[in-house]
Amino acid sequence: MAKTGVLETIPCAVTKAAELKKELEKLVKAILGEEDYRVEVTDEAMRVLSVLKELKFKKSLKMVDDTVVPEEFKCPISREIMGDPVVLATGQTYDLPFIQRWLNEGHRTCPRTQQVLPHTILTPNHLVRDMISQWCKERGIELPKPVKDVDDEVHTDADRSHLKSLLEKMSSSLSDQKEAAKELRLLTKRMPSFRALFSDSTDAIPRLINPLSPGRANTHPDLQEDLITTVLNLSIHDNNKRLVAENPLAIPLLIESVKSGTIETRSNAAAALFSLSALDSNKLIIGKSGALKPLIDLLEEGHPLAMKDAASAIFNLCLVLENKGRAVREGAVRVILKKIMDCILVDELLAILAMLASHQKAVEEMGELGAVHCLLGITRESSSERNKENCAAILYTICLNDYTKWRDIREEENANGTLSRLAESGTSRAKRKANSILERLNRAASLTHTA
Repeated sequence: MAKTGVLETIPCAVTKAAELKKELEKLVKAILGEEDYRVEVTDEAMRVLSVLKELKFKKSLKMVDDTVVPEEFKCPISREIMGDPVVLATGQTYDLPFIQRWLNEGHRTCPRTQQVLPHTILTPNHLVRDMISQWCKERGIELPKPVKDVDDEVHTDADRSHLKSLLEKMSSSLSDQKEAAKELRLLTKRMPSFRALFSDSTDAIPRLINPLSPGRANTHPDLQEDLITTVLNLSIHDNNKRLVAENPLAIPLLIESVKSGTIETRSNAAAALFSLSALDSNKLIIGKSGALKPLIDLLEEGHPLAMKDAASAIFNLCLVLENKGRAVREGAVRVILKKIMDCILVDELLAILAMLASHQKAVEEMGELGAVHCLLGITRESSSERNKENCAAILYTICLNDYTKWRDIREEENANGTLSRLAESGTSRAKRKANSILERLNRAASLTHTA
């Protein structure tokens, strides 16, 4: 039976690895092909590499058939091959993360013999470690690596049973649902291992959100808040991102919760969309589902708790071309520019505006809404090099599109030398953009004098 399970899970891992490799290839091309690539692109590439490494390791472990692993190589708690065998005071050998967690939970007995422990010192079992290493080498199996974060990857049967009982309550009475939702919110916040458990079951997400009826998700605001916050906590775990986004009810419920609920619910729903949108495939799903309009509305409302989460989600979604157009059509430029003019979230919103500047309609709107004067002011007064760089990039695009804006820029340059200073002391990208604008200004002035 164990062998069948392994064979069923390997194709899924292979498919996921192939998708991640395509995503990584796209990111690497962006880094190698664009001199002005964003720092976020390298961060995403590193994240994808990390997930690929984890998949490779897990795939290697799954190739080990439980029936042929010697009993002395398996941890009595996890029943899996040990990566870091240690000896307890009773002489029994366990895998370090599992026995450490047992002790961390306050137990002072040996899990196997139930003997009371005279002390809790754990001694490395080098002999068993070497035997496991040799056994793996002879069979071409990757040696299990020690788990660094005890709480991140350790799953016990007790955990699985507890999760199952909590999810069963989601189909019970309202009081049971509320009680279970509060506990799930707490567990998924404090225990990375509990978040990871959800990726082991395809029906965990549907059962979790079962109490939230589409169109009436805020019927019980406290229950909605706890469940949406639980989804946010789950979305932090990489293996859950695709699982949540591909559930047909999850994204619509998050979008509905951005629109209505307590302010914490709305903020956490926006944060969950941001977290899930780390994957390009999820960006498309979320964008097509209509998330941008509610996020832009939430940003416009201006609640301090929710604005930053909304802005972060909008930024991530607009990394995909299709979503830029959606954001522009839903009024993002007007809302973002107004916030910037009011000195609200200037750093974050300038980054979004710079991204949207590659869209023709967005550039036209910026010109009509007085963006040039605002951007020149930030370039002149700001101490942030990144903000100045984004301003220069947007100004350059606006000026290419609308020659009537040259006058404002020329007046600013004559009065304050703003772009000349940026061309001398800005970031490399800011210098290039500022110099390009100045060159065009000089060329236009030369043509005017010649005429």
